[in-house]
Amino acid sequence: MSPKPFVEMFTDGACSGNPGPGGWGTVLRCNGKEKELSGGEAQTTNNRMELTAVIEGLKALKRPCNVKLTTDSKYVGDAIKLGWAKSWKANGWKKSDKKPALNADLWEELLTLLDIHNVEIVWVKGHAGHPENERCDTLAVIQSKKFQ
Repeated sequence: MSPKPFVEMFTDGACSGNPGPGGWGTVLRCNGKEKELSGGEAQTTNNRMELTAVIEGLKALKRPCNVKLTTDSKYVGDAIKLGWAKSWKANGWKKSDKKPALNADLWEELLTLLDIHNVEIVWVKGHAGHPENERCDTLAVIQSKKFQ
């Protein structure tokens, strides 16, 4: 069996108002090739767009991969890295304070994808000049404007 391909994935979400029109952007890089993905929704939240960017990036991969995911979302990064999302699912989509976990539908989809791919999370500060993060932000903002 051949080794899993290594993919760099950069993601960002944007929302004008929270909730409001939103967009997401993803850049995938593998073996010197790049692919941009983006989309949006008329009525959404920033966190839903951050999650959607990661989900759509992972769904675009044609086979199991080793993925280095760079995101500016603490919500997404910490919930994966620190195991919160798995705990929410195990507790019937309730957080430790017994309140419902938000975006359970997207977390369910993302956890399924995380079982397929090995994903390493790298957090970067948003709007701080990280080239790929800025590119993803631009893609997300362009998409969100389509719904304004």
